[in-house]
Amino acid sequence: MAEAYIIDAVRTPVGRRRGGLSQVHPADLGAHVLKELVARTKIDPAAVEDVVFGCVDTIGPQAGDIARTCWLAAGLPEEIPGTTIDRQCGSSQQAVHFAAQGVMSGTQDLVIAGGVQNMSQIPIASAMTCAAQLGFTDPFS
Repeated sequence: MAEAYIIDAVRTPVGRRRGGLSQVHPADLGAHVLKELVARTKIDPAAVEDVVFGCVDTIGPQAGDIARTCWLAAGLPEEIPGTTIDRQCGSSQQAVHFAAQGVMSGTQDLVIAGGVQNMSQIPIASAMTCAAQLGFTDPFS
């Protein structure tokens, strides 16, 4: 079985709620990290087979496939796919697991995994409470 390796790790500075990073779009936060990762590792961005990001509460500016949105916001090749995982507090860890599984199974050679979230813009549990105005008073209705 093939082995998977973590080659490098990059992150943004830790911000405070309503602090200096609070108005930065989550896609721009993720894009900054992706650009730095590509620059530091000197990988060919076209060789990346997938971008897997964890993100809790994929609504508002984090909606859709924020992993791919971050990749595109970084100005990286359009043909590279992305997928977003919402496993609550384990989302980014699950992204790393999925990336490793892809490499270890032999179906992928180079995958970028990570996570993105701006909790000043989307407070925790927002995805579970935003439907209350539509008559869904709890996340299980």
